[in-house]
Amino acid sequence: MSELPGIVVTGASGRMGRMLVRLVVESAEARLVAALERPGHDWIGQDVGTAMGEAPVGVAVTDDAVEAFARAQAVIDFTAPAATVAFAGLAAQARAVHVIGTTGLSEDDLRRLAAAARHAPIVRAGNMSLGVNLLVQLTRQVAAALDEDWDVEIVEAHHRMKADAPSGTALMLGEAAAEARGVVLSDVADRGRDGITGARNRGHVGFSAIRGGDIVGEHDVIFAGAGERIVLRHVATDRAVFARGALKAALWGQDRKPGEYDMLDVLGLRDG
Repeated sequence: MSELPGIVVTGASGRMGRMLVRLVVESAEARLVAALERPGHDWIGQDVGTAMGEAPVGVAVTDDAVEAFARAQAVIDFTAPAATVAFAGLAAQARAVHVIGTTGLSEDDLRRLAAAARHAPIVRAGNMSLGVNLLVQLTRQVAAALDEDWDVEIVEAHHRMKADAPSGTALMLGEAAAEARGVVLSDVADRGRDGITGARNRGHVGFSAIRGGDIVGEHDVIFAGAGERIVLRHVATDRAVFARGALKAALWGQDRKPGEYDMLDVLGLRDG
């Protein structure tokens, strides 16, 4: 039996799912043990490689998460909030690392993930690329250095099919700016301005979302002061950067204690 960590990819038919399947199959550091899809999906029972229109890989698509997770050391999950919460409980029972790239999670969802993390490691991030996580750190540093006379605006752009806004990455950036200023983001966030909104509130963090075409992901953090602006920017042109980060997180999580982690932990960028 291979000693390489066994990986389950959830939502195997999706864009990220397909990319993750390819990445794990090609990896010399991990092995694909299951490709998961929802009950009734027409891929169920097919070899996942064949279902993707490629060469067979010897792993059939399944809808049995319990059986799949029991054979895995890690689960990589870019699905939807309800599915992710359910998978978290099953991954915790299997003591498998749960790598979560799902966005749009509610406060209740996060509480349920925290409960699961008491039994197994969870690595969750709104964005798993190295560049974005460096941008989060830079945002935190700049926000800490500037007072509230500098307005913070976060502008993000994604493809037309993205279902949530602001993006998980935009919220990561907003959290970094808010934390650096010693405030709670939910207390100072301005989203979706429209109509006669009045003057901007001092110290607030603004968000704007653009959706169109096949934009992979673009994020600007604008610090606007009197007479000058600082703009921090990250542009992703290939979503493979997210898949590579997710696999790195799955490997990093092996033998970690139960708990909640993020990509700053994985990349060694955590302060202190």
